[in-house]
Amino acid sequence: MASRLEAAVETLIRVFHRYSAREGARRTLSRAELRELLRTELGGFLQSRWDAGAVERILRELDEDGDGELDFQEYVALVAALTVACNAFFWEQA
Repeated sequence: MASRLEAAVETLIRVFHRYSAREGARRTLSRAELRELLRTELGGFLQSRWDAGAVERILRELDEDGDGELDFQEYVALVAALTVACNAFFWEQA
């Protein structure tokens, strides 16, 4: 049986591939795939910051190779940054 952290890692991987496989290159998230992932999977965390340019800003910040898409490593950077921000928020609330 997987530990909670192992299950979380598996979930991160599965979520990425569930969205990346929808169109175009199967190993990257297109702008549309990223938008859908953010709205569906992270809508509760990002709702207060959501506006029309949010996906563009996120893509511009994380797209290290400049190809207009997010690969898995760039996606992990997004998840890590969001996790750090949430930790700070929840730690202050405790």
